[in-house]
Amino acid sequence: MHTTPNIVISSLDALRLENLLATLRGSDFPGKDDLEAELARADVVEPEEIPPTVVTMNSTVRFKVLPDAQEFELTLVYPRDLDDSGRKISILAPVGSALLGLSHGDEIEWPKPNGGMMRVRIEEIIYQPERAGEYHR
Repeated sequence: MHTTPNIVISSLDALRLENLLATLRGSDFPGKDDLEAELARADVVEPEEIPPTVVTMNSTVRFKVLPDAQEFELTLVYPRDLDDSGRKISILAPVGSALLGLSHGDEIEWPKPNGGMMRVRIEEIIYQPERAGEYHR
């Protein structure tokens, strides 16, 4: 049986994401309903109360591909901050919205570049704005 992990997000991220979603039509963003569902089921807390091991907006995360142990890093960003560096993932990408609020040690299914799925685990939150005291980024 597959269970959905509990997620925690900051009130600032929730507000910014709700404002972003209000500007999008469903046809512009096929994953809009999924992101709205993630926000609806999240525990929303003040930014100062976010645990240091939770993925928030603008967090940089180190992942491990299971079972082969290959690692990679990505930063979860708003669409305006996405670039072609390959080191960022938009919150509007299906995997991006799935990452929000997850914690160190959580595992998710991730699409492979050539099709199919792989399992990845969050190994480390390298940088988290809330942990760094940056609440108004």
